[in-house]
Amino acid sequence: MSETRKVSEIIFRKDLYPRIETNAVTVQKYAEDLEVLPPIEVNQNKELIDGWHRWTAHKKAKADTIKVTVTKTASDAQLLELAIERNAKHGLQLSQEDKRDVARKIYHATSERERDEKKKTLAQLLSVSERTIRDWLSRIDKDSKEARDKRIFDLWLACWTQEEIAEDTGIDQGDLSKLTKSFMEIGNLAEIHKTAAIHANFDPPIYNVWKQQEKTSGSNHPGNSEVRWLDNLLYLYTKPLDIVIDPFAGGGSTIDLCRKRFRRYWVGDRKPVVEREAEIRQHDLTDGLPDLKGRWGDVRLVYLDPPYWKQAEGQYSKDPTDLANMPLEKFNETLAGIIRDFAKKLKDAYIALIIQPTQWKAPNRQFTDHVGDMLRAVKLPVDMRFSVPYESQQCTAQMVEWAKKQKRCLVLTREIVVWRAG
Repeated sequence: MSETRKVSEIIFRKDLYPRIETNAVTVQKYAEDLEVLPPIEVNQNKELIDGWHRWTAHKKAKADTIKVTVTKTASDAQLLELAIERNAKHGLQLSQEDKRDVARKIYHATSERERDEKKKTLAQLLSVSERTIRDWLSRIDKDSKEARDKRIFDLWLACWTQEEIAEDTGIDQGDLSKLTKSFMEIGNLAEIHKTAAIHANFDPPIYNVWKQQEKTSGSNHPGNSEVRWLDNLLYLYTKPLDIVIDPFAGGGSTIDLCRKRFRRYWVGDRKPVVEREAEIRQHDLTDGLPDLKGRWGDVRLVYLDPPYWKQAEGQYSKDPTDLANMPLEKFNETLAGIIRDFAKKLKDAYIALIIQPTQWKAPNRQFTDHVGDMLRAVKLPVDMRFSVPYESQQCTAQMVEWAKKQKRCLVLTREIVVWRAG
């Protein structure tokens, strides 16, 4: 059943119409006798599916309305397919170049799991052989496979399970298993990945004092970790494809560095930053360790940069279970328990804790030695202790005046303690 629409309301999508070769004679002929013309075809959005010459004739005749039949479409690709079908029945035939172009448009919008069947459909729709269709679409297939494999590789680096990757990419789990196994072979990687994996253009640490002029710029998240220190730890304690766990991921700098250095990673935070919440798992360590889905044997480094007692109080939340909001005794007990729990899961691995004594925000400005507290509570073999001070002054004029008046030294020290586990 036909309906009536305003001519001016009809939307012509040039990108979704098979081909326009204006036939002026036809338009003029149609314009002289609009009443006998069959309705044009539009979708529910008033987008033209078929009848460009008839619609153009109505515009030429300055008609206000036009008869239409409405066909609902679910996607741009479906609109284009319908336009091609109508064209094949009563329009000027498409050239081979036109057919190739529309085939590519439709194929681009087709999900990977439906593409084999779509090739057959396109061959029938465009009246060409399946071999011709395959030739036209081979570049898309190649590009799509490369993009899909990169996506799979990125998800694998992020420690997604095979089930999660299969659901995201639509690839069969058998094929996925073969692909992820191939990732374990360094020789199969692109040269650029191999270069990054072996810390090219990297100045390796020689001493256990890592001076830093000032904090590397990055996320404004208060828990954003110092990239250079983590890079040193990756160099010293991991190799390509090892898993790194960072449960206090802050602004996500661990993700960026592990991708660059070709380490797998599991990162989480009790409150991920909004812009990276798709990459940082929401996980609160006070509720228990993360579930590594049987991959604990591949973990070589746990990197802990927690919110420090009092120093970060109230910055993340007002929740009393937030490490920074706990009383000192509870803070020590919880953090030491987390370290010991990780150690029980690991074999031939390392746990690195970066922590700074609390002074200025402590009651009565009392120096609180978190490193000493952790060493006494954890009781694991220490592989190394690194001193990681910032060389630029970190104290305000008010703090300096207090130190002079009280004859007390201000705390600038910060340490990374690395324990051996398993």
